Amino acid sequence: MSICVKPLHPLFAGEVSGIAVSALLDRITICEIEAALERYAVLVFRNLALDDEQQISLARQFGPLERSIGAIAKHRQRRLPDVFADVSNLDHDNRIRSLGDSWRMMLRANELWHTDSSFKRVPGKYSLLSAREVPPEGGETEFADLRAAYAALDNDTKEEIEGLVAVHSIFHSRSLVGYDAFTQEERAALPPVPRAVVRVLSGQGRKTLYLASHASHIVGWPLERGGQLLNGLVDFATQARFVYRHCWTVGDLVIWDNRCTLHRGRPYDDVNHRRDMRRITVEDSASAFVRGAFPARLATD
Repeated sequence: MSICVKPLHPLFAGEVSGIAVSALLDRITICEIEAALERYAVLVFRNLALDDEQQISLARQFGPLERSIGAIAKHRQRRLPDVFADVSNLDHDNRIRSLGDSWRMMLRANELWHTDSSFKRVPGKYSLLSAREVPPEGGETEFADLRAAYAALDNDTKEEIEGLVAVHSIFHSRSLVGYDAFTQEERAALPPVPRAVVRVLSGQGRKTLYLASHASHIVGWPLERGGQLLNGLVDFATQARFVYRHCWTVGDLVIWDNRCTLHRGRPYDDVNHRRDMRRITVEDSASAFVRGAFPARLATD
């Protein structure tokens, strides 16, 4: 039986029905989901209630899984396996993080517009986020369609940004919320990387912007001018007409394509209410790396 997708937004995002997603799907169904991702970029599955092993098994059917940044430093205590990004307000003892917990500030950057792992040498392709506990209000996730945003740009802007390369770093995005408590191990493992501002989606031939709060400047441009351009593009791409807001219920699974979307978490009362969200990200191909575009002298700009 083929999957059915109900549009959730005029431009992108759809809710999938017609299948029961479990730990293992046949290849035909996986191909149908991938085809739906090409069309909708964001897919919502309701009432799945996956456990960790099921979520891992499902994610692996889309490609190799990345290791989360929280697992790089061996001294950090974690409550989840290394393939999970723990997008929650819970510590390793499964309790709400205290106000003095430094990782709370680290996670605050998830409220900035970003795409997962653009700061890694091999960036993210698909992310699968599962809702295990949700607060009574707030904590939504917003998504922006960067394909539609690129198409809506005026021709002068399209010409200006064609061929530009931005520098992406986790340390830049976290600096925006005042977090800098990275270990030397983490800094060595996550050097800045270059990414094309405009990319062509493989298999689609469709152009898209590729942006994130991780992007600090444009290679070869003055820092301030490049930062202003990137901020302006993000502001344009996150207008209401390009944005879908997902209101979570327990058991939801959302899969999205990081190559052509931005997303951000919305605030909630994270002092008094639990929010347990578990994300796995499937790696993109290494060819997404912009080869030869990143002179060594720019690595610490």
